[in-house]
Amino acid sequence: MKYIACTLFVQLILSSVLHAQIADFSGTDFDVADSIADQYPNHSLQDLAALAYKLTRSLSTEQQKFRAIFKWVCDNIDNDYGLYLKNKHQRERLKDSNALNIWNKKISHKVIKDLIDQHTTICTGYAYLIRELSICAGLDCKVIDGYGRNVQSNIGGDGILNHSWNAIRLNDKWYLCDATWSAGSYDMKNSMYTRKFDDAYFLSDPTFFVLKHYPVDSAWILLMKKPTLRMFLDGPIVYLAALQYKVLPIAPSRFDTTTTKGTEFAFQFTTSGNKVPDKFELQVQRSNTSDTVSKQLLQGKSLPCSINHLFSERGVYDVHILLDDHYTFSYKVTVE
Repeated sequence: MKYIACTLFVQLILSSVLHAQIADFSGTDFDVADSIADQYPNHSLQDLAALAYKLTRSLSTEQQKFRAIFKWVCDNIDNDYGLYLKNKHQRERLKDSNALNIWNKKISHKVIKDLIDQHTTICTGYAYLIRELSICAGLDCKVIDGYGRNVQSNIGGDGILNHSWNAIRLNDKWYLCDATWSAGSYDMKNSMYTRKFDDAYFLSDPTFFVLKHYPVDSAWILLMKKPTLRMFLDGPIVYLAALQYKVLPIAPSRFDTTTTKGTEFAFQFTTSGNKVPDKFELQVQRSNTSDTVSKQLLQGKSLPCSINHLFSERGVYDVHILLDDHYTFSYKVTVE
């Protein structure tokens, strides 16, 4: 049996857990900046100052200038998935810091060369290009290195430094963005990279950004109350839909969690966004089987809420929360 209870308790959690900043540019129309970015497809990267000038010369505000730069990079640079896998493998294999530094220097030369010559790169190339174009446009921008989290990386364990993104200073305030994950995704089925711009990682609310990004220097989390690296690595798996709907997982706090047979287990969520899902679904699948329980739980109603599920048999279960058929959070629940 499953049911939903939207309670005052979860609203109290909202007030104590969320430290989200208001989207300062939520009312800004970026259509003009986007249209300027569209005017220079496949522009050469041999002269970054010239490209930055073309992208920003007619724009008056810092946020519009940065948007044109960010949009151009996302629309014109492809992610080299093969190079990503090679770099990922080496970083996971090399435990010695000296050997890892040697590898990082070696791969950096190829990243920049492929970026300029072929308009293909990995995360470090995206972050580098965003920074250099921004500096050329008179903006203060930094490359932030740290831990990126997805279904393939940094689920538990000690963590692997595997990702880079940017911090940009606009109107004397720092914001976070990730061009790599905004630009598109790799289609595993067809073995090809597909460009598809999504601005969920553009000037993102740090409360949600930290669900998938943890910087080496925790100051770049940009929150007063910061989660620890351990909390980041052990948390539920978070997908893009969480950022699009601004849905925050509250409980359980860990991806790998345990409950007792015959006990109702609560999955709790809250939101600070205005986008309300038409469909809210819970999927429960027993690991290594095809047995899946899937039920639409919520339609046309807002969050916060608590989803309760009764696990009637022992075993290990994969649990997924979907909003409008998009995976949002995943857990592994061991029932004892």
